[in-house]
Amino acid sequence: MKIIQLVIISIFLSCLQGVAQPNSSAQYILLKPDRIFDGQQIHINWYVLVKGNHIEAVGEPASIKTPASAKIVDLKGMTLMPGLIEGHSHLFLHPYNETSWNDQVMNESRAERTVRAVEHARATLMAGFTTVRDLGTEGAAYDDVGLKTAINKGIVPGPRMLVATRAIVTTGAYGPKSNVAESHPLLGAEEADGVEGVSRVVRSQIGYGADVVKLYADYWATDEGATPTFTVDELKAAVAVANSRGRQVVVHSGSEEGMRRAILAGASTIEHGDGGTPELFKQMKAKGIALCPTLAATEANDIYRGWKKGIDADPENVKAKRTMFRNALKAGVTICMGGDVGVFAHGDNAREMLLMVEYGMKPIDVLRSATSVNAQVFKLKNLGNIRAGFLADLVAVEGNPTEDIKVVKQVRLVMKEGVAYLQK
Repeated sequence: MKIIQLVIISIFLSCLQGVAQPNSSAQYILLKPDRIFDGQQIHINWYVLVKGNHIEAVGEPASIKTPASAKIVDLKGMTLMPGLIEGHSHLFLHPYNETSWNDQVMNESRAERTVRAVEHARATLMAGFTTVRDLGTEGAAYDDVGLKTAINKGIVPGPRMLVATRAIVTTGAYGPKSNVAESHPLLGAEEADGVEGVSRVVRSQIGYGADVVKLYADYWATDEGATPTFTVDELKAAVAVANSRGRQVVVHSGSEEGMRRAILAGASTIEHGDGGTPELFKQMKAKGIALCPTLAATEANDIYRGWKKGIDADPENVKAKRTMFRNALKAGVTICMGGDVGVFAHGDNAREMLLMVEYGMKPIDVLRSATSVNAQVFKLKNLGNIRAGFLADLVAVEGNPTEDIKVVKQVRLVMKEGVAYLQK
């Protein structure tokens, strides 16, 4: 038995009497919460029967044939939900008020950044996020592939990962920047130019283990701000190559023109979306392109600059972000829950969910976004819903998050593929 499984089981046994090894194919666990959010809606007085790594049955108690050997876990007062899915994370970054992005990329060793990422993965899992889409190591090369492998092998605890490895930028667009023209600092992403160059780098990153391909459509690490980098043809080439290998293309975009090009190219998701307009959102809706708005990162950066939320007037970029988000909702664009965590603390992922409600989204729609919607958009099979045959990724929180979204931070039980973790 792997060491980490022993530790997990010991924690679980010490807190829940009589619950044996949950990842055994012969072991049944009956979870009895007050209510279940199944990825779509709330059900009162439903139970979930787990067998090994999957959900055996879910529904009203009388409909579930519970073996006499099943261990009973009473989750009184709690809501049981599918494991939450983080749509935009950077496990190899930590909050910028601790260390600036430039200093992390240039001055922290790869070993230090990997050790931090291991701890970030654990914190993420214990916050109820059993899956993450990690969108770039920001200078840590392909170390996200190694972290994903270590988690999958049970060496360290963490969420399952969809990784983007290095991410892709045009020459000269990304940082860190140096005042010395001859210096060549380690960049936070891989440079590529032209249709052939972009195609080659997309193939290379997939070869090194990328599950998704990320491009920056309009980022310049200078005072030029968010202006376009890749051409439409370059973006289309990336999409064609990635899609042919079964990978989605994720596009960072903060400008109107960058978003327009990403939409024309057929990106699967657009990250941030600050330049979104009602017309662009109409196009995204028509083409089935989802938006990952990263509200929490915007607010976090302003807080680091001295903004006191609730006391000071909202900065202009926060006002603009709120307007953008509401326009996207009005247009019916699919919204992915993803906060750009790493800009702010790992384990505080649910901060994005609270802001989504604050900015105008219904709590139950936010729960869907963080579970079934993200699973569908990211093409994750047997995840994001509580259904028979699905993987036993389950999270219990105090209270009812459809009435008070803040309780998603009050995590009491986390289960990933039938292995139970508990946080009090």
